[in-house]
Amino acid sequence: MRGVWIDLIRTPVYRTVGEKYGVKYSEDEILMRYRQAYSQPWGRSRLRYVDDGRPFWQHIVSSSTGCSDLQYFEELYHYYTTEKAWRLIDPDAKYVFEALRRAGVRTAVVSNFDTRLRPLLQALNCDHWFDAVAVSAEVAAEKPNPTIFLKACELLDVKPEEAVHIGDDRRNDLWGARDAGCDAWLWGSDVHSFKEMASRSGISLSV
Repeated sequence: MRGVWIDLIRTPVYRTVGEKYGVKYSEDEILMRYRQAYSQPWGRSRLRYVDDGRPFWQHIVSSSTGCSDLQYFEELYHYYTTEKAWRLIDPDAKYVFEALRRAGVRTAVVSNFDTRLRPLLQALNCDHWFDAVAVSAEVAAEKPNPTIFLKACELLDVKPEEAVHIGDDRRNDLWGARDAGCDAWLWGSDVHSFKEMASRSGISLSV
């Protein structure tokens, strides 16, 4: 998701919503605890995102805030299924994906996420930009596992060597895609905007 949309900073939301549930930690403390919890191995399964991801996210929320109130968790969980929680990282994305489609280039989302991804793409009004979605909760493999990249290629009906993956995480996106036999570009290093991505792909834009 981070290649197109990025979630708004979680800690202010966790803090603001949490005030009415007794959360006392500061935003900095929540952010520190969030990063610690997210970086730890997830013991219940080899996958963090199984089905709707609720057990994993409940663990993250309670670890980050010290609050295990189920109502608090559900409020946060549902907030992140809405367009209010996300912003487009590049305003040219819409035009680039339209140009790619006109040029006959097939595109897919490859994401470590739960089953909320498809309705979220619809809520963000960008589901029609993509020909396929490979989400870890459905594929039962998370980046950097090559399986999820190979599944995306299968859905697009392309060979791995014909595909390029663009993401912002060196291990998950760059190494993972290359282990699957795909080319890979690192966002913020190899490409810095969707216009640059299109230009590097040989696609002309009329934005």
